[in-house]
Amino acid sequence: MMRLPRFILNGPLLLAGLLAPASAWADDLLSLYRAALSQDPIYRAARYTLQAAQQKVPQARADLLPVISLGADVSRQRGSASFNEAPDENRDVRSNNWALRLAQPLYRPTSWSMLSQAEAQYRQAEAQFCLASQDLILRVAQAFFDVQLAQESVAVASSQLEAVTEQLRLARRNFQVGTTTITDIHEAKSRLDLARSQQIAADNDLTVKRAELERIVGASPPDLPMLNSEASLPWPSPNNIDEWVASAQANSPLVAIQDGNKDSYEQQLARSRAGHAPTVDINASYGSAYTSGSMTSPADIPTRSLAGQIGLQLAIPIWSGGAVASRIEEAQANLDKALADREASRRQAITQSRQAFSGMTAGHAQVEALSSAVLSSQEAVKANQIGYRIGTRINIDVLNAEQQLYAARRDLARAKMETLMHGLRLKAATGSLIEQDVIGINALLDSAGKKNQEKAP
Repeated sequence: MMRLPRFILNGPLLLAGLLAPASAWADDLLSLYRAALSQDPIYRAARYTLQAAQQKVPQARADLLPVISLGADVSRQRGSASFNEAPDENRDVRSNNWALRLAQPLYRPTSWSMLSQAEAQYRQAEAQFCLASQDLILRVAQAFFDVQLAQESVAVASSQLEAVTEQLRLARRNFQVGTTTITDIHEAKSRLDLARSQQIAADNDLTVKRAELERIVGASPPDLPMLNSEASLPWPSPNNIDEWVASAQANSPLVAIQDGNKDSYEQQLARSRAGHAPTVDINASYGSAYTSGSMTSPADIPTRSLAGQIGLQLAIPIWSGGAVASRIEEAQANLDKALADREASRRQAITQSRQAFSGMTAGHAQVEALSSAVLSSQEAVKANQIGYRIGTRINIDVLNAEQQLYAARRDLARAKMETLMHGLRLKAATGSLIEQDVIGINALLDSAGKKNQEKAP
């Protein structure tokens, strides 16, 4: 059975999230995640679903436990009766009784199968909740990084707008002194209009991404801290794809869900096959009965009794019109489907772990290449600006170099965030994604809550 993290089951962070004011948590990834534990409706629905599924076990166990009941009644009869052809006589008969009854199942194969099936269904619900818990981490992290990337895009667009504005100013000055042509001014104006358009699009995208994060955490977040430019991104540990694949097959919540589904249908099949099995119960009762007489007797002779009894009740089903055989066929088909679903989930878990591992390792190589590209682009911008001032480069060379620099910056930020997301997905594929992984990423953020970005040349 899949074991859920203690913080998920006990819920202290859920209570903390309910009590904490918005200003206390809307700072970083960890705070937003803890807020989502109490604010995200999808996660809350999953928690309530687990609580409801937990009650299936005691309900099924109740069919194997004693049933005790107490009954009582009071009645009175009034009428007339004739005895031995005599005239009618008025009769008034009163009676009352009470009884305490106990029924204890001794042998009920179907009830034991129902209990085992309920336990399997609860294990399945636990795995589904574990999947929902990990999905919450992934959704919060993805929304957090989307806002981060949107913030970076806004910063890059602003820097690019400033750089193009400055280049337009230089082009106009050089045109006035006769060192450049009007073409440089037109090129700079065209890039300036494009930069403004990109800034508007970046601002709009930031608004959209913040709204998505608000949908999960229940409040509008402020500017989020960016990844520290000096932080080292984590590598898979262990750095061996085969170990991750094996772990995914053994511990993936997707596989655990289908394991519970398979066990449930196995017990359903056993329950159906027990449709013709006999049942044995113990029945016991103890009670009192009183009557003042009888409507059919001319003499009123009050009677009172106090007695108890105990016995065994055997029931043997013989024929049910073919319903038992039909239920067996249905249960067998459902079990075969559950086995196929489990195999599909196992393969899906393998695929997810391989894709995440590959994405994480490739992401490191991409981050390294883009980091070098950013440095090279910075030098290229400086060289083209100097060349433009001394006449060896034209305006379009400077504008192209600047555009290449800002594109590299955006791509670098995106590559870092995608690498971190692949790391989280790798943990989720193996059922090991917990809050500690959120804390690890949170440690990579700029502690001052400021964007770590290179200044535009």
